[in-house]
Amino acid sequence: MAGFADVELDAATLQGLTMGDPQKYQAAFSAAYQQLASPVLTLAVRLLQDRGGAQEVVQDTFIELLERGHQIRDRAAVVGWVKKVAVNHCLMRLRSPWHARRVQGLQPEVAADHQQMDGSHAQSRVGANGDALAENLPDIVQALGRLGPETRFVVWLHDVEGYTHKEIGEMLERTTSYSKSQLARGYETLARLYQRPAHAAVPNDPMGQGAGRPAETQVLDNQVQATKPGEAT
Repeated sequence: MAGFADVELDAATLQGLTMGDPQKYQAAFSAAYQQLASPVLTLAVRLLQDRGGAQEVVQDTFIELLERGHQIRDRAAVVGWVKKVAVNHCLMRLRSPWHARRVQGLQPEVAADHQQMDGSHAQSRVGANGDALAENLPDIVQALGRLGPETRFVVWLHDVEGYTHKEIGEMLERTTSYSKSQLARGYETLARLYQRPAHAAVPNDPMGQGAGRPAETQVLDNQVQATKPGEAT
């Protein structure tokens, strides 16, 4: 289960994507796709709760990179540009009138997708603590599916992808305060799903402060336990 933070495109790929040379662009595009398709898919599955829709986001994101990648002037911003495009395509689908109806009938499939993605991640990190990780991997990512679309959007982008409330508010065409309120609502819902106080300590953490757990799971779990709604930035 790759994330954008794990991706570092090499200089040749960045140059090929941004310099507008057709002979070098195809190889650069293929290299970028190999490294970024998985993070885009992960992001889209989490936000949409719909693997089919997420695969469409991957396709649309890379079509846009193919058509507009040469316009990117800052080579260091390529990965962030791809993530922003993917987020925008997810948001368009979340706002479409048929999305909620489609996802309603996909919950078992979505749950299976999450288990497969998280299970693959756990298997890739099996070592001294591999058995404990596989046994204690939290289901908080699946619990995100119980949140409303915009609440889930805010929680994931703020706590996992690192967007500010101002940035999220602009994406949603809302205020910064709206993003903060959605985050607080998400924390309250997740705390109820876990049936423990939102500010309680982690009981019996066999990994030691959450070590070795998926980054997004650790971030979300820490926020649910330790962040008061008024403290989010």
